[in-house]
Amino acid sequence: MHTIPTYTLNDGLKVPVIGFGTDKLKGAKGVLTIKQALHNGYRFLDTAYRYENEATVGKALRESGLNRSEVLISSKLPEAYHQYDLAIPAIQESLYRAGLDYYDLYLIHWPDPAQDKYVEAWQALIDAQKFGLIRSIGVSNFHPDHLKRLNDETGVIPSINQIQTHPYFIQDKLIEGNNEYDILTQSWSPLGNRMADDLLENETIKAIGENYGKSIGQVILRWQVQSGFMPIPRSSSPVRQKDNLTLFDFELTEQEMYSIDHLAKPDGDIYG
Repeated sequence: MHTIPTYTLNDGLKVPVIGFGTDKLKGAKGVLTIKQALHNGYRFLDTAYRYENEATVGKALRESGLNRSEVLISSKLPEAYHQYDLAIPAIQESLYRAGLDYYDLYLIHWPDPAQDKYVEAWQALIDAQKFGLIRSIGVSNFHPDHLKRLNDETGVIPSINQIQTHPYFIQDKLIEGNNEYDILTQSWSPLGNRMADDLLENETIKAIGENYGKSIGQVILRWQVQSGFMPIPRSSSPVRQKDNLTLFDFELTEQEMYSIDHLAKPDGDIYG
């Protein structure tokens, strides 16, 4: 069992430097996969209202034999519930589905600027935190101007901003915005998702991995952690789940970090 280092968020909550993504993990098979991840050492589970698997995550936790306090669970509010009087009940229903009394972290899934109700949704998260439904509140896919508006209009800064980040798509401006407000960058699709076949065969990263006896995936996740990001990879393979946690017995050099930092592609965005 690996001891996972932690980050301390700007509100004081400690989170492991790597978590486990659960998108598309549903039903009995999803419960089994998530239980395997917990058995293999993961202590942070990322879900969302939109993933339609909050109940799966909750059931996996209950069947894992772990105490609730040992595992941090995060979920997200979809844009359909950005209106304040819809957001609070939606958060409560989210907890009911998972069979939980509280979420450790709850995010706005994306700002949906066209609807322009994300500040109202943010106020709902602020109040839900006061009500004891959420320990820490954050956002996902927010740009610096969105973060500034939250700060200007509510005075409350998110603890986390979950964004797409991998070697082919390094969102420097978003990361700079996060750093300006001391917001942790959490990486979704840290291994590239649909372009994984290409990224996971990258010769530059492969050569770096050979220096340490590590896979390309392990090098990418190590790069994520050394960059100060929190990756949340998903894997149904028990072996790969373990491999994705074997990141703390090696350290990339400045030159190796530089090489990976400069792999970004114009078409690196998963959604094009």
